[in-house]
Amino acid sequence: NSRLQNQPQRNYGVTSPISLAAPKDLDYVHTQKLTEVLKPFGVFEDQEELIHRLVVLDKLNKLVKEWIVELGEIKNLSPSDLEEVDGKIFTFGSYRLGVHTKGADIDAVCVAPEHVERSDFFKSFFDKLKHENQIKNLRAVEDAYVPVVKFEFDGIEIDLVFARLLMPTVSANLDLRVDSCLRNLDIRCIRSLNGCRVTDEILRLVPNRENFRLALRAIKLWAKQRGIYSNVLGFLGGVSWAILVARTCQLYPNALASVLINKFFLIFSKWDWPNPVLLKQPGESDLNLPVWDPRVNPSDRCHVMPIITPAYPHQNSTYNVSVSTQAVIMEEIKHGLAVTNEILQGKSDWSKLFEPLNFFQKYNHYIVLTASASTEEQHLEWVGLVESKIRVLVANLERNEFITIAHVKPESFPGNKEFHKRSGYVSMWFLGLVFKKLENAERLNVDLTYDIQLFKDAVYRQATNVNILKEGMKIEVDHVKRKHLHYFLPAEILQKRKKRSMPDPSQNPSGLQCKRTSSDGSCLDSSRDRGSRTPYSSSLLNKMSKLDSSTAERERLA
Repeated sequence: NSRLQNQPQRNYGVTSPISLAAPKDLDYVHTQKLTEVLKPFGVFEDQEELIHRLVVLDKLNKLVKEWIVELGEIKNLSPSDLEEVDGKIFTFGSYRLGVHTKGADIDAVCVAPEHVERSDFFKSFFDKLKHENQIKNLRAVEDAYVPVVKFEFDGIEIDLVFARLLMPTVSANLDLRVDSCLRNLDIRCIRSLNGCRVTDEILRLVPNRENFRLALRAIKLWAKQRGIYSNVLGFLGGVSWAILVARTCQLYPNALASVLINKFFLIFSKWDWPNPVLLKQPGESDLNLPVWDPRVNPSDRCHVMPIITPAYPHQNSTYNVSVSTQAVIMEEIKHGLAVTNEILQGKSDWSKLFEPLNFFQKYNHYIVLTASASTEEQHLEWVGLVESKIRVLVANLERNEFITIAHVKPESFPGNKEFHKRSGYVSMWFLGLVFKKLENAERLNVDLTYDIQLFKDAVYRQATNVNILKEGMKIEVDHVKRKHLHYFLPAEILQKRKKRSMPDPSQNPSGLQCKRTSSDGSCLDSSRDRGSRTPYSSSLLNKMSKLDSSTAERERLA
């Protein structure tokens, strides 16, 4: 401990740390207990699965290299150019962060040289994957914000995006951390590369990666168990949770995971939103790409819970968060603080933090959203589109003067046998509603027809625009009371769950099918960002730092 205190301390983040205190003996005990409680939830991958992932990534990397050479031959590159030409797979997301769970998917980007067009990736590379025996469930989503090819490779789910660099080959030592690699790129390529750049920058900006990873594994599990892990539905996704945990690590650079988790809940239960969470001051660049900046972009001023990515071009990772979803997140963070206070005082154990939210007992009123299609393939496509629009329904309901909260459960359900007989392939989502209490009103009659119709129109319009609408694709939206949920879901899902300290290790708990991670990078790519950017001075950014400091000061006094 004295050795730790005597070491010169590097400053991480936009403020000085709150505490440099070294871990106490009890912190080690609490952290060991935390690790033991996490194990049955499948958040740690065994060596066999880790090796399997590396083998699959290596095979995918070889397929990419083969395809790039084959395409060069078709496009009449000279023999000397063909010898030099190369491409590469880079991983990102939880796999690259080192926090992926058992059975989770891998996010990766295929980086290709200039002779390879985006259209080639979605046509000829897609066709190449089709002919691979080990690849199943292959599908392309070209119209996504970040266009992606999704598939299962020898049992591992992979989301592969594409970036074309303006260079004749992709060198083995290519450093994606350098901003200049983004120059003159298509915006979709910039977004594709951003995943790697953000992941590497987060790892560079935390004081202790081991403590960060264990704390993040716990926070991700907690968020999934409590139904607040989903970027697309307006909660927080993996990057946002990682940034919040990383900021906590910056403020407590020597703390172990058990303390970091408690401090995470303490800091963000007091955070003065919409002041942004930053891991570093945004740097200047001559690339002039659009960045999150409420001084310049009026729409950025509307963001209720900004959590800013640390790599250029800096973006708000939580632009989907709404008033309702923020209220739900904050309620859960405050609950997490109360539980972890009890744990650290020895009045409770870690299993209490990971008890699932009893969503179907929480509200008196629910919206049931049903998406159905005639075939399995159409259903997969239809569900993806409907899910991407659910936040439109939440926004419509939030604007209703009689509704205070519209809380969507991130998990979808297949529906009962009656639904399948009537509608084919079915997925259902549930939204809990809280109505405003009106004084002197015995009964509140709220008509949600208009809000629901606006949502349905938006979905069908989008389906028509992207040309996926087929006969048999339908949406049904019902407003029901809690006592009528049994018409839609089996009793075992609805019944109030008895509290249990541990999941059944033989079961893969629902909600854990999330992005995975291995180590800092895969064997295919281990580059890390070492650089730092010159902060630009502005009153807004100074204010951000002061606000961050004031939160830290309040915490010092707590």
